[in-house]
Amino acid sequence: MEKALLVTIKLGSGKDNWQIEDIIEELEELTITCGAEVVDHLTCLRDKPTPNLFIGKGKAEEISLLCQEEEIDTVIFSHDLSGTQQRNLEEVIGKKTIDRTQLILDIFARHARSPEGKMQVELAQLQYLFPRLIGKGIILSRLGGGIGTSGPGEQKLEVDRRRIRKRIDNLKARIKDFSSHRQTIRKRRKENDLPTVALVGYTNTGKSTLLNALTGAGQIVSDSLFTTLDTLYKALQLPNGENIVISDTVGFLYNLPHHLIEAFKATLEEVVEADLLIHVLDISHPRVEEHYQAVQKVLKELNAQEKPIITALNKIDLLEDKTWLQTTGNSFVNPVPISAKFVQNLDSLLRMVQNNFQGRMSFVQLFVAHSRMDLIDLFYREGKVERVDYQQKGIKVKVTLPKPLLEKLLHNREVEKI
Repeated sequence: MEKALLVTIKLGSGKDNWQIEDIIEELEELTITCGAEVVDHLTCLRDKPTPNLFIGKGKAEEISLLCQEEEIDTVIFSHDLSGTQQRNLEEVIGKKTIDRTQLILDIFARHARSPEGKMQVELAQLQYLFPRLIGKGIILSRLGGGIGTSGPGEQKLEVDRRRIRKRIDNLKARIKDFSSHRQTIRKRRKENDLPTVALVGYTNTGKSTLLNALTGAGQIVSDSLFTTLDTLYKALQLPNGENIVISDTVGFLYNLPHHLIEAFKATLEEVVEADLLIHVLDISHPRVEEHYQAVQKVLKELNAQEKPIITALNKIDLLEDKTWLQTTGNSFVNPVPISAKFVQNLDSLLRMVQNNFQGRMSFVQLFVAHSRMDLIDLFYREGKVERVDYQQKGIKVKVTLPKPLLEKLLHNREVEKI
């Protein structure tokens, strides 16, 4: 197992509520997710980074000594390093040195399953590495294994800058094709007037568990960061019989690098196009407020912050003091406490979703000819059937249906309204 030393930096200019302890804990979680052993960590408080090393030379030499004493393989910095800073640090420290973005990219590479997901990760990695290929080629020379090396691989990276640029352009074109395919599917949904709901939230808050609980999707769940990278769509019928499409998306993170959002924008289009967002929060987490703000920041970057939203306060089963929900819980937009793992209070969540789409359904009594039994099947699929009476001249049905479907049926005179 690779031994890692974490270097957590807190800049004096930081204006958020994250404490140095919070940054350390999250960096450690990311490192463990990559399969490495955290041997030790150092903290560094600075007013601003230095151009050559980001940190001071004395601190870099201290890190070098610690690496020798504890047989460290990799040094991981909590902030992004420029190509120059990374090369200079490796010269002083004498060990592989990576930053937080490389760590996240490594996790993405390990968890990508679909062809599109793999292409998006490779694009993000190449865009990150491209400006760092100038100079001594340290990054290229060390792609044998370990953290920060998962993904494109040695064969694809040991080429000149022109071929890498060509590969980037090719990946963008192929991802655009996937995006066009999704747009066609979305267009078909809109033609069928199917509402769409997207699950969003911080990584490891239980989005996939919630999707499984609502739809029986069988999505892989794990108590680790970024388990889900590929968007999954499932059909869901609300209590009033209305059918919707619900999707699970990639988790967000504090200070998520901008170019990662850009690389995954094709996938995150589902968030932008959704009619309703369900923001899944781990209400038991000590940094729940910070997680909430981190997600709001990404939604703003996607221009999706004004969309209708329900806040699912997940993992209430882990709360020792549930009275806390009555105070702090109400500070979130449209809150509803749930436990996706133990399927608690999901009926309340579904009612809130249903209320968001109220006015789309209509209760009617219809008369259907015996020859159109296919319409009875349609009513069960697309609505909520209250009663069916088989009479001599036809079938009398009490049903709640989507208004667009009802208007289409009445316009084509396929049914008669009683």
